[in-house]
Order: sequence, then C-alpha cells, then structure tokens
Amino acid sequence: MPLHVPPAPAPALRSVLAALSTPAGFDEVLTPGLRALPGPKTAELPLPLHVLDRVTAGGRPPRTRLAGWRFLIRSGDRHVAAADTRLTPDGWVFSHFFEGPYVTATERALRQAESLGKSYQPRLLSVPELYMLTLWLHGAVGADASAGLPAAADLLVPLAPAPPGIAAYRPHPVSELLPVMTLRLTPPAPPVPPSLAAPAA
Repeated sequence: MPLHVPPAPAPALRSVLAALSTPAGFDEVLTPGLRALPGPKTAELPLPLHVLDRVTAGGRPPRTRLAGWRFLIRSGDRHVAAADTRLTPDGWVFSHFFEGPYVTATERALRQAESLGKSYQPRLLSVPELYMLTLWLHGAVGADASAGLPAAADLLVPLAPAPPGIAAYRPHPVSELLPVMTLRLTPPAPPVPPSLAAPAA
C-alpha cells in the first residue's frame, strides 16, 4: 500500500531549492557529489526528522522532538544526497547537504515499507545515544507529522549502518525495539563497595 508522505512546510522546501540553485562560484554548501553532477536536481520525499530525547527504564514514555525536515535530492534516476532544514525564530531555513550510507538506506527502507500491506506515514527517528537512525512508520497517516510519540504498534526500521546486535532493514514494532534500546541506554548498576558486600561464610 502506498506511504502517505506528509507535506513539508513550504518555507523548508523553498530553502532547499534555493540552496540547490546556488550560482556557480558560491556553491560551497554543495557536497562534492552534488557539484560534480550536471543537470537539474530536485528535492523529493520530505520526511520529518524526530529525535528520541529520553529512553529510560521504569516504563516512562520516551520523549521526542522535531529536529527538522529532510529531503532526498534526485539527480537523473537516482537519489544522490539529502538536505536537512531546521526551524529558527525566523522560520524554516536550509541547514546542510550530505551524502553517505543513510541516503541509500532511507531510499531502500521506503521501498521496503511500500510492500508491507498497510498504510503508514513515514518519518525519521534518530537515537543519538546509539548513533542510530530509523525509518519510523506511524500508523496514524493523517496525524500532524511534526508532533506525536511512537505508538506501540508503529514500526521502526533501523537504517544501515545499525548498531551491533540490531538488524538493519528489519521492521520492529515499537513495543519490541524500545525495550532493547532502553536496555542499551540504561547505565549498569555501580559495583557494591567491598565494605558493604555480604560477609564471607
């Protein structure tokens, strides 16, 4: 079933298009790959980028915040880079272009999600403490893409490279993956000082 890609804020898209059309000689914002590719480039597949700010033990819900909107940049028949935007007091502005594995990983995960047989609203969810980025498939397709928490039945698809022990491109229900992340992020209990340890028999 098709994914319901949410519309990005118009100023965010305009800021990316303006950066893509930077005149020659002022293209220091472009990545080497973008500078080397001739012809028109377009910004597609806008995805809200959320950050998971709090993963703790004890059953408390995580907290997320919208960090920006990410666009995949197409040149010809393939996506070659991505562009991030961020919100400032003056509105949405272009942040930076980047290349690398997350560009192709995002495209692959989106194609995979289209074959799952259920409609989702695609988002990105970053877990900075684990150096982890996931495709967040939100079940409420008409929800405000800039807000909300991962629901238990939502799916998280880790993008490659994924942290050790977490399979990339495998859809995980939030209710299953969140405890794994919680365990990874919960610091180990401090060792008991010898003076407080149980006496030897």
